[in-house]
Amino acid sequence: MRAIVIREPGGPEVMELRDVPTPEPSRGEVRVRIHASAVNRADLLQRLGMYPAPPGSPSDIPGIEIAGEVDTVGENVTEWKPGDRVFGIVGGGGYAEYIALPARTLARIPDGMSFADAGAVPEAFLTAWDGMVDQGGLAAGETVLIHAVGSGVGTAAVQIARAIGARSIGTARTSGKLDRARELGLDEGIVVDGAGSFADEVRRRTGGRGVDVVVELVGGSYVAQDLACIAAKGRIVVIGMMGGSRVDFDLGLLMRKRVEVRGTMLRSRPLEEKILAALALDRHLAPLFARGALKPIVDRVLPLASAAEAHRAMQSNETFGKVVLTV
Repeated sequence: MRAIVIREPGGPEVMELRDVPTPEPSRGEVRVRIHASAVNRADLLQRLGMYPAPPGSPSDIPGIEIAGEVDTVGENVTEWKPGDRVFGIVGGGGYAEYIALPARTLARIPDGMSFADAGAVPEAFLTAWDGMVDQGGLAAGETVLIHAVGSGVGTAAVQIARAIGARSIGTARTSGKLDRARELGLDEGIVVDGAGSFADEVRRRTGGRGVDVVVELVGGSYVAQDLACIAAKGRIVVIGMMGGSRVDFDLGLLMRKRVEVRGTMLRSRPLEEKILAALALDRHLAPLFARGALKPIVDRVLPLASAAEAHRAMQSNETFGKVVLTV
């Protein structure tokens, strides 16, 4: 099969399209003919040698989400048959024609959704749902602050917040991204300046109360600002750290407000939790796509051979939504 292989740690140019062995499904696994995969920050970090794949996943083939058709079923697999359209998150290996993975980590693609659109769904929408709803406990009537609102996870979080009846405030570096996010249901947008200051404006727009949940996709200095504008008993869920992995904030304020800060990551979770993630995709998110309450946001679609171009596009931070690779 063809796959994008990372020759050595480095820039986008180290990714090469090669012929590699086609995987065979083991007991309880299926082999999927991949039609689409999307580019994620994890792929960029893996290419740089800063984010190794978890055990059992290819160390040199990036790609953490896939959409395609079941090609072959392994022993004891009863839930899928060849030809079924499926999507899900994987530990790696998505930039390829085929992948073998546990059958229970997949969900069914909604009828009418293209493979290119489906490839943009699993990582962004599962990350947003898991962090904002399952862990952050966001409920109808509450207010959520979503950083990097033009990113894949950011655009997913805006739509999910709207679907469950929560109010959303988003941040971005440009007003253009906020305008596009408003079309997805964002209630209010804040352009963040070079100093990363937004807490005062968030407090102003919430009448001094602050927000109930923060979807933290930037990290670094943003976390101290989050603490300054979160309501009592609020929840800060750290999902990304584009702005840095170190934070400095007031523990006294954390204690007085009784705020919960937690981190989350899908890729490194054990099989049991990845099965639960697939169930969330199938039971909670797929029905919302089916009735039009959610939609994939795709910035551009490129062929697998253009993986380097796709990485450069994402590194530019000028994209809105996902960059998808078709296989």
